[in-house]
Amino acid sequence: MRVLLWHVHGSWTTAFVQGPHTYLLPVLPDRGPDGRGRARTWDWPANAVEVTPRELATTDVDVLIVQRERDLVLAEQWLTGRRPGRDVPVVWLEHNAPQGRINDMRHPAADVDSIRVVVHVTHTNDLFWDTGATPTAVIEHGIPDPGQRWTGAIEHAAVVVNEPYRRARVVGADLLHRLAETMPIDLFGMGARAMELHPPVWPERLHAHGDVPQAALYDAMAQRRAYLHPFRWTSLGLSLVEAMHLGMPVVALATTDVPDSVPSACGVVSNDLEVLRAGLRQLRKDREHAAACGAAARAHALERFGLGRFLADWNALLEEL
Repeated sequence: MRVLLWHVHGSWTTAFVQGPHTYLLPVLPDRGPDGRGRARTWDWPANAVEVTPRELATTDVDVLIVQRERDLVLAEQWLTGRRPGRDVPVVWLEHNAPQGRINDMRHPAADVDSIRVVVHVTHTNDLFWDTGATPTAVIEHGIPDPGQRWTGAIEHAAVVVNEPYRRARVVGADLLHRLAETMPIDLFGMGARAMELHPPVWPERLHAHGDVPQAALYDAMAQRRAYLHPFRWTSLGLSLVEAMHLGMPVVALATTDVPDSVPSACGVVSNDLEVLRAGLRQLRKDREHAAACGAAARAHALERFGLGRFLADWNALLEEL
């Protein structure tokens, strides 16, 4: 099967292109958002193929996956003589949780006849987005297994958040300095260093490391004693799934899909900051307990968020289309 999709979310696409199909990835000379092509910081297989708009005009496409309204516009321009939704079935893949008032959370694909199905990555997203009469499905995250790497040698908590200062309360950036009083925090992600420029921070307890290449990030995370997930409102972060695969114990807010995705044996899940502090304190003091929580997290992640299950779910959907 030949699947056309844009390179929008690198970590998710890394898992998706591990499947048995040919994945067509638009590429433009500037490699901007409309045509990034293949990833340059992830290892993608040969069946992830770059294709120019001119080549797409004469390339067979079996399924179109869109992730933005812009993708539909580009597909109509580039798939010469073929109308998305009529000549090529369209799946809208929704990565994000909706923002705003509950009654206003209407999805751009709601009641759009050309969209066959909206696929959400979490059940929370499916619950909150209003898609009208457009059918929905949930295919939870899956990732290539990075392997058991946790050592916990550094008695810090790892946090991975992109642009924490800009995204602020949504990602729980305001909680970091409060939780760092209990266990020092190492913050990774794009724009993480901006946190150092804005109070309140404890420089000796909150360390920003910025954007680290994926392979190096896994090793850096695994050296930390625990993984802290401070997000108030988001899709289930892939960094949390990755941390569990690495064998890291988890301390997380009990929001969105986290309570259903992180069993109690994996660490601590709560919206009570005192409970979270107590969890960090215990993991810092008791390495054996941290190791047991991490082992439980890895076992659960391999079963729930394994690459095999993820690809099987997507293959079944694609074959049905």
